[in-house]
Amino acid sequence: MKSSPIALITGGSKGIGAATAIMLASDGFDVWINYKSDHQSATTVKETILKLGRECKLLPFDVSDPQRVSEALEPLLEEKAPFALVNNAGFYANTLMLTMDFEQDWKKVLNVHLDGFFLVTKIVLARMLRKRRGRVINIVSTSGQAGMAGQVNYSAAKAGLIGATKALAREMGKRNILVNAIAPGFIETDMTKDLSWEHILPKIPLNRAGKPEEVAGVVSFLCSSKASYVTGEVISVNGGIYM
Repeated sequence: MKSSPIALITGGSKGIGAATAIMLASDGFDVWINYKSDHQSATTVKETILKLGRECKLLPFDVSDPQRVSEALEPLLEEKAPFALVNNAGFYANTLMLTMDFEQDWKKVLNVHLDGFFLVTKIVLARMLRKRRGRVINIVSTSGQAGMAGQVNYSAAKAGLIGATKALAREMGKRNILVNAIAPGFIETDMTKDLSWEHILPKIPLNRAGKPEEVAGVVSFLCSSKASYVTGEVISVNGGIYM
């Protein structure tokens, strides 16, 4: 019996990560969900995936910690290699640069987004290369494309991921590993629930916030055979706020 492909999603316990995990399970993937500490949300996502008839593993670890990444993934990767890796883990610490703390606001944001991408992707890529196939999808942001006041750290991290996406796509293309990025705009998640929507919506041509499932739908496409000639791209899901 042919085994199902595996998708590893970092930051998969809620928001865009949870929607992605559920959608890929609907597409026929078994799912490995990484998260840092929200066990209850991760368990809820797992239960949904099991009801869809797919397998699901919960992997609680900090993506920016080299030892924890290795301890969590090495044993699994000895037996199976994910076909798809979705680097979604992230957080923000918004403040003006003049009041930004180097350790808590600058380094922590860059560590999760950039170090996390590097550590998880490197260890998974080694296994993808053996099979000479795979998809790496990095969730970036409109902030990394256009810049956002109060988010110098977050914008820098996401812009760095965009550059890394393009460079890695060039490295991996001949090995049949496709690397792309998705840049969400204002999406209805815990990260945006306290925003002043009355000031934001008029700036969005579609005049509404996006839904996590709308981002997950693009992940689904990039993980499918329909996207077999797409690599090195940054696909915006932002309602037209940045073109």
